[in-house]
Amino acid sequence: MTIVYDDIATHVAHAKTHGADIWLSPEDLLRATGFELKPEGACRAELCFPLPADASIVKTDAGVTWFNLRAFAQLTGQPVAFDDTSSMWYFGLRSDERAGLGALQAPDFTLPDLDGKPHSLRALRGKKVFLVTWASW
Repeated sequence: MTIVYDDIATHVAHAKTHGADIWLSPEDLLRATGFELKPEGACRAELCFPLPADASIVKTDAGVTWFNLRAFAQLTGQPVAFDDTSSMWYFGLRSDERAGLGALQAPDFTLPDLDGKPHSLRALRGKKVFLVTWASW
């Protein structure tokens, strides 16, 4: 089975599937995603997601701990695509990662208005700005 997470493909030999769910051992979870199970939840560096107390994401079966990566993706607003035929799972950006894409800022610039008075984008930070550009080439 192959898991693509953060655009890195990892082969996982001991995953279990049940319908749309994919269950990984904590070791495979760490190897495939960088997330590890801690008392705080599923964590990667300083980022931790608290997990529900029920067995929807973490369960123990015959003394072995399993992590439901598809249910975790649903919890974190992460799109998932899978193909049973090729045993391939793809996990897109989490909702917190997609939100960061909208946080890009335009570089500062200063341009004159029709009367020659200069205006800079820096002076408008924190305000809504509608910027129209045009080029003749």
